[in-house]
Amino acid sequence: MKSLGQTICTHAEALCTSCPLSDFCLRRVESLTTLKALLRKSEFEQTSIRTPLGHGEIDLCLKSGLQHGVLHEIFSAPGHETAATGFVAGLVTRVSADKHSLWIRQDFSTHEFGELSPTGLLELGLDPTRIFLLSVANASDGLRAAHDALSCAALDAVVIEISGNPKILDLTASRRLTLAAAQKSVTAFLLRLGAEPDASTAETRWLVRAAPSQIESEDWGYPVFEVNLIRNRHGKTGHWLMEWNCDGRIFQSSTANHGAMVSAAAN
Repeated sequence: MKSLGQTICTHAEALCTSCPLSDFCLRRVESLTTLKALLRKSEFEQTSIRTPLGHGEIDLCLKSGLQHGVLHEIFSAPGHETAATGFVAGLVTRVSADKHSLWIRQDFSTHEFGELSPTGLLELGLDPTRIFLLSVANASDGLRAAHDALSCAALDAVVIEISGNPKILDLTASRRLTLAAAQKSVTAFLLRLGAEPDASTAETRWLVRAAPSQIESEDWGYPVFEVNLIRNRHGKTGHWLMEWNCDGRIFQSSTANHGAMVSAAAN
């Protein structure tokens, strides 16, 4: 039996509809570049995995859920770094199945934005024993570690937390993360604190702020996030209030939600 690479159709006559290579026949594919593009598209369609976040309108924008094996960017609004961190923790929980996740932080993040608290993660409904924490000296080390971690099929997700706009985090670095995430279908979350959006290859880009919880009696309520989906490569964008159900470990629409979908933003 020959592989597709060994069996190349050389028919000079009209297309043979019964030929298994008819879609890739040289009479229809004019260049090797086009052939590679068709193969990549076929592979993407077969392996794309999406997990619903739980919020109906957002899942609709995301074509049924958050895509695995790609890069997602989450930006914090000024002064809302803790909210963005909690939002990412929720995303990690949604895409994680029976594997662990890795969270990469710079050393000074503890002093600048606070430590990741195991107790706090438990309050959110997360299992802190399933999240590995790696501290690095700078953004360069963080990106290098993330690239290596994304090639590990034993992980479901990798969070790369980077403050500001370091020069090394350019379009090339973003492309490398995207390619690395696709190899083993490990989802990459780039958490940007105190940063301005710039060029990237991210599948989605979110801007997150904290919002008031719906307090009931003595219960302080579930955490609520005001989110702007400002980039979505395969759907619409929008602005919503998302409530994180700590018991169900799922996002849901807040009772105060007045968000609506808008047209897709340009990439």
